Amino acid sequence: MRGRLLASACAVTLFTVPAFAQDGGETRAEARQPGDEIVVTATRREERIQDVPLSISAFQQEELTEKGIVGFEGIARETPGVVLNRPTQNFNNFTARGIATNGYNANLQSSVAVYIDELPVSTIGNTTVVDPNLFDVERVEFLRGPQGTLFGSGSLSGAMRILTKAPDLNHFDMAGLADLGLTGSDSFRQRYNLMLNIPVVNDRIAVRAVGFYRHEEGYLDNLGTGVHNSNTLVNWGGRIATLFKPTDRLSIKLLASYEDSDPKDSSLTSPALGRERRFSDQPDRFTGKQTIFNATLDYEFDFARLTSSTTFSDFDQRFYVDLGGTFGNTIAFGLDADAYDKVWVQETRLVSSFDGPLQFTLGGFYLHRRRDVDYFYRASPEFLAQRNYTGLPDQYYQKLYTYQINEELAGFGEVSYRFSNRFWLTGGMRYGRISAQGFTEAGGYLALATTPGFTGLNYLVTALSGLPNVNFRIDNPYAAVTGVKAKGTKPSWKLSATFKPSDELTTYATFSTGFRAPIVNARAGAPSLTNPNDIIIPYGADSDDLKSYEIGAKARFLNGLVTINAAAYLIDWSNIQAQANRLSDQVQFATNIGAARSKGFELEMGVIPAKDVFLGLNVAYNDAKITELSAAEAAISGAVLGHRLSAPRLQGAVFASYGFDLGADTRATLAVNAQYVGGFNSSFPNTPGNPNLRLATFGETDEYVNTNISLGFKRRDFGAQFYVENLFDDHSVVYIHPEAFFTSRFGTLRPRTVGVRLSYGI
Repeated sequence: MRGRLLASACAVTLFTVPAFAQDGGETRAEARQPGDEIVVTATRREERIQDVPLSISAFQQEELTEKGIVGFEGIARETPGVVLNRPTQNFNNFTARGIATNGYNANLQSSVAVYIDELPVSTIGNTTVVDPNLFDVERVEFLRGPQGTLFGSGSLSGAMRILTKAPDLNHFDMAGLADLGLTGSDSFRQRYNLMLNIPVVNDRIAVRAVGFYRHEEGYLDNLGTGVHNSNTLVNWGGRIATLFKPTDRLSIKLLASYEDSDPKDSSLTSPALGRERRFSDQPDRFTGKQTIFNATLDYEFDFARLTSSTTFSDFDQRFYVDLGGTFGNTIAFGLDADAYDKVWVQETRLVSSFDGPLQFTLGGFYLHRRRDVDYFYRASPEFLAQRNYTGLPDQYYQKLYTYQINEELAGFGEVSYRFSNRFWLTGGMRYGRISAQGFTEAGGYLALATTPGFTGLNYLVTALSGLPNVNFRIDNPYAAVTGVKAKGTKPSWKLSATFKPSDELTTYATFSTGFRAPIVNARAGAPSLTNPNDIIIPYGADSDDLKSYEIGAKARFLNGLVTINAAAYLIDWSNIQAQANRLSDQVQFATNIGAARSKGFELEMGVIPAKDVFLGLNVAYNDAKITELSAAEAAISGAVLGHRLSAPRLQGAVFASYGFDLGADTRATLAVNAQYVGGFNSSFPNTPGNPNLRLATFGETDEYVNTNISLGFKRRDFGAQFYVENLFDDHSVVYIHPEAFFTSRFGTLRPRTVGVRLSYGI
């Protein structure tokens, strides 16, 4: 029935689009052409993308809609040198230029900083990160290479910026987008978006509101829970922005946003069970509810623009996982972790605006994050009843209440001096103080057996021993513990030389550095509950260190009919922060190891060979390997000298579109988009603590080509686009989870999806 409903909607749209005609004017889609110049703010000032001495990919709202990009996954496939490691919805971990030891980065700060306007939302690798809605954005910018001087310690290998649209002070406006799709034979996908812009006082006050709702039925069957299409996503929220401009010099923007993302199960699969199947004893849940409040003040002096941005974010998340794979699913073993983040961010910067050869950006940054995490380790009611285990108030045998406080205080600046219109130098530095400290709160418990003969045994030892008829007690609460405070004070540097031999060509050479904040391991000092002789969890990891050398060229010929952006880089990465897992119980921890070198090149090209035809190409080559490693580092991490890091050697994408008229007022566009990603290693190849043993979970992802096609129609502000995603129904493995506790550890491409997008005002 859903298939018939979708077909009916497509047919109705196809035959009604021409009825949207009005007289006069041009459509919004016609106003934007592929050769148009893009202005970005990657350097905190407005500049043509072709003049910025950085490797940047930028996506405007029209392009996002045309390509069906609604989240991080689409951005990654369109950006050379970038991979999104995504085990499931709300787990998003970018890799740029090969700087990754695995695709998960448990306990590690992300190597690519992600910003929503002024708020950094990227975090450590094993916590939920909501995949933000990309409707009504001004632009998405992906900056490759270290961006520490302007975007902080998390931008080790890049930064992604999602810039939402500000209210329009002078024009009433509205826009909408509905996307209805069918995945496979019976998985119905619905996405709805609406924007309304209202000038309250002309030239002075305006309000812009956005709302969205997504209900995407899953396509995996969970054999453990018995749920068909278990990985359904329900996602909804919105934002409202108010812009107040009391004078020509002063503007104040207030923003409030909320997003509730609720996947009902994980999207990781088990190919051994058959296509589109997974297993867990209870649904794996990775949910997030994020509330953001921001106040941004801009004041235009005669010589510079002052910006002050204050942001508060409240983020509640669930990390519920079946850990039974740790012991071959012989016992019930899982973790239900609830986390609560409260983040304050203040950034103040002054950006010059006067004429002259010298330009500057100066600023200060402060971040305070408190993350409370409640760890509830569980059996299951069925398993407890089967073994006749008594004394527990519920299915949880261990409860641990913790929190961590992270702070960052930094000053930053960049200065450019133009010796002529053809040559200029840019230098920048950021110096900050970063700290992280973990705490265990009093309370909670670890259940221990009271049955004679088994007294003092914990649940895991008892269950693994096959012992029945055991009673447990929970009257031994944990004492409060204050962890070691990790501190780091380290500068980030940047030096760039830019030369324009002609108006059509910009060349540059850049040296930049980056690092990540020190890490505190949540279970530092803890022995294994199943093997006391296994590794004792270390205190954490020190900051790593990265040096990047890049040369590039940007060309725009024939009035924009041909654009070419190319870059080559060499990166030295030392004292690498790496994830490891204790063999006996799979407890995660962070440590430091040797060094690696990454080298490669990236190319983006756009050509308009004839009227109404656009051809796009991007390609990236990367060679990233471990170059230094001691025996002790190899033993604790499982790394191997010469091992290739977790990034594809080759990847790329091609895009072709052809536009043609259907009558006087209707425009049609046929587009084909294909992305190629080579295979890459899932992790280090050997077992932490036992470097002579091959890691059982080690593997290599598939190389794949994902092809999408679409046929769109535009008439005035109305549009309809019919599309097929994953045209050839490719089922390649694009992610392998590096840890043994998941029974289902493989991420695959979403099956073929056929649908229609109906738009207004885009």
